[in-house]
Amino acid sequence: MKTVRALALAGAMLLAAPALAQDRNGLERADAPPLEPFKIILVGDSTMAPHSGWASAFCANHVKSSVACLNLGRGGRSTRSYRAEGAWDIALGEARVAGYRATYVLIQFGHNDQSTRPERWTEMRTEFPGNLRRFVTEMRAAGAVPVLLTPLTRREFRAGRLANTLEPWAAEIRAVAAAMDVPLIDLNAESAAAVQRMGAETATQLAQVPPRPEELEAARSGTTLPPRPAPAAPVEQRTPPPGPRGRVMRKFDYTHVGPVGAELFARMIAQSLARAVSALGGQIVP
Repeated sequence: MKTVRALALAGAMLLAAPALAQDRNGLERADAPPLEPFKIILVGDSTMAPHSGWASAFCANHVKSSVACLNLGRGGRSTRSYRAEGAWDIALGEARVAGYRATYVLIQFGHNDQSTRPERWTEMRTEFPGNLRRFVTEMRAAGAVPVLLTPLTRREFRAGRLANTLEPWAAEIRAVAAAMDVPLIDLNAESAAAVQRMGAETATQLAQVPPRPEELEAARSGTTLPPRPAPAAPVEQRTPPPGPRGRVMRKFDYTHVGPVGAELFARMIAQSLARAVSALGGQIVP
């Protein structure tokens, strides 16, 4: 009888255990439901782009392994030039990729829409919000969920107060988000408040490289110096050396960020995103 009961118990345990299958190598494995990951695509300018913005730090440090995170930020782009060069089509193609529980597209522009260069500049009251509305409509048609971000503040100070020249552009983004029922991260307001609390001198630590002595002294006075002119590109050699030739030019300015600034704002965005999009709350590392 003991043998019969032991056999019956063993059979029950086998029935209760997870079903086993064989993988392509013939090894047994427990069947599990397929992974249903999320996807986050980041679309914007240099304040988002690799090496000069916050988005790579966001992808590296603030999403779980169940999230595919893709930084498509590009330096010098506006809502006009990002589309004109074809970068927006790449983002749409990524948004259409199947296999994700949901795809979210974070969109942040404004810095280069202010530019005087004709290929970048947009009219703030008409073209800029019109471009944003088109972005939202097309991403929704691609099956993704757009999320609008107001632009990261610049860190220019006048008499101890932050000169937030991007606030009018942020207001246009807020209006589009409200009219089209789009989740909004008010990065401009949050980053401006954080930088104002720091003050001009401490805020220099957020840049890609340290300031020159005269720039630091100006920051201590509460009025930052005008931005440095863009560095001239080095002359190319007639015969390029063998191997990789990638080059990243880092500089001190009041717009772009180095590792400290990138992490500060990436954490800020992660926390704001978890509040703005409840479905991502469990996927974010604050």
